[in-house]
Amino acid sequence: MGTAKSAPRVILVSAVCYATETVHERALAQMTVSWGPELMRSADFIFDFSDYYRAEMGPDLRKMFHAFESPIDPVQIVEIKHRSNEIETGLSVRGRRRVNIDPGYLEAAKLVLASTKNYSHRIYLARGIYGDVQLFWRRGCFQGQPWTYPDYLQPLALDFFTRLRKALLDKREENPK
Repeated sequence: MGTAKSAPRVILVSAVCYATETVHERALAQMTVSWGPELMRSADFIFDFSDYYRAEMGPDLRKMFHAFESPIDPVQIVEIKHRSNEIETGLSVRGRRRVNIDPGYLEAAKLVLASTKNYSHRIYLARGIYGDVQLFWRRGCFQGQPWTYPDYLQPLALDFFTRLRKALLDKREENPK
């Protein structure tokens, strides 16, 4: 029989898809108030991997990945997803979102996103939130699942999450428990 243990702290990440730089800055300001300062961010890029948000948010969308400095307990992702939805709603115009915030967490073995949508590969966490493993670490690099969103598989994203994983491991070496 195994012994249940507390989960190690993880790095909070957020993928932000946005209509304008102004709304991105406003969303990021609210995220840092809620979750603390940024640790790292990716370059921004054109979000042309899907038309999913186009009708609601318009054309020419951009996206950026953010990581936050303060480690979290993985169970906090449920409340964080609810807060990200509040930020999206607060920045909406006439009921239409201008920003989409997808929070998740990175641990050494994987990247987990939080979602309000159930699907066969998603695990129920609590309060209407599901966990979805998008990337997993194997043979020295992050790899995708059959359902991984294509923007998470692009070199920019894989490089960002690999650098973030290194920062996580370096921090654990500095502060072993």
